[in-house]
Amino acid sequence: MKTTNRARWMMIASMAVFGTIGLFVRNIPVSSGELALYRAVLAAGFIGIYLLATGQRIPFGAIRRQIPLLLLSGMAMGINWILLFEAYNYTTVSAATLSYYFAPVIVTAVCPLLFREKLTVRQIVCFVMSTVGLVLITGIGGGTSGGRDSIGILFGLGAAVFYASVILLNKFIRNVDGIHRTFLQFLAAVVTLIPYVAATSGVTLGGLNAAGWGFLLVVGLVHTGITYCMYFSALKELPGQKAAILSYIDPLVAVAISVFVLGEPLTFAQASGGVLILGFTLWNELSESA
Repeated sequence: MKTTNRARWMMIASMAVFGTIGLFVRNIPVSSGELALYRAVLAAGFIGIYLLATGQRIPFGAIRRQIPLLLLSGMAMGINWILLFEAYNYTTVSAATLSYYFAPVIVTAVCPLLFREKLTVRQIVCFVMSTVGLVLITGIGGGTSGGRDSIGILFGLGAAVFYASVILLNKFIRNVDGIHRTFLQFLAAVVTLIPYVAATSGVTLGGLNAAGWGFLLVVGLVHTGITYCMYFSALKELPGQKAAILSYIDPLVAVAISVFVLGEPLTFAQASGGVLILGFTLWNELSESA
C-alpha cells in the first residue's frame, strides 16, 4: 500500500511538472531546435550520472537487437520536442497542448494496421469525437483561429504524430528497463539534434541572461531528467487505470497556466474541443485497462 501511495504521488507530481513546461519554454530565448538539444543533453547527463552513482550498467549484449528501435524512438522524441516548442511560439500554450494530446487518438487509429488489432465500437466513437474536438480547437470552418494560431496548432499536431511514433516504437521494444530505455533514447535525440542545430540556428547560449540559464536548467534537469525518472518509476507500480487518469493532470495544468498565469485566450470552442479530446481519449484508455 505504501509503495502504491508513493507511486501515485510521484505520478501526480510528475504530471503537474510536465504541465508547467510551456511557462518555462516561453522564457528561454533560443530556437526550438537548440532548446530540444539542450534538454536532451542535460537529461541524458543527469540520468547517466544517476546510473553511475547507483552502479547500474546497461546490458548492451542482451539488448543489442533493440538498439535500432531505441535510436529511432529517440530521434522521434527529439523531433517531437522541436515541433512542440515551435507550437508554443506560434499559439497559446493551451491550444498547443490540447492539439498535442491528439497523440493517443493517432495511436488508436494506427494500432489496427500495425498490430492487426480490431477497432471496437468504443474506439471508433472515441476517434470520431476526438477528431470533432480537434476541429473545434483549430477553428476549421468557424474562423476562430488566426494565421499564427493555425500554424502553431499544426506544429502541435506534428508533435503529436512524432509522440505517437515514440509510443508505437516502444511497443516493439522488449526487455529494456525504463530508465535504460529513456537514457538511450535521450542519447539518440542528442545525436539527431546536433546536426540539425548546426545546420539551422547554431549555438546561441552566449545570449542567455541569468534567468534564461535558470529556466533552461529547470527544463533540462527538472522537467526532463528528474521528472522522467519519477514518471517511469511510478508507472511500474501503478495499475493502468490509475496511471491513465493521473496522466490528464498534465494538460489540465497546462491549460490553467495558459489562461490564469500567462493570460492567454481560450475560446469556448477550443475549451469544448479540449474536453472532447481529453474526455473521449480517457474513456478509451480506461476501457483498455479495465
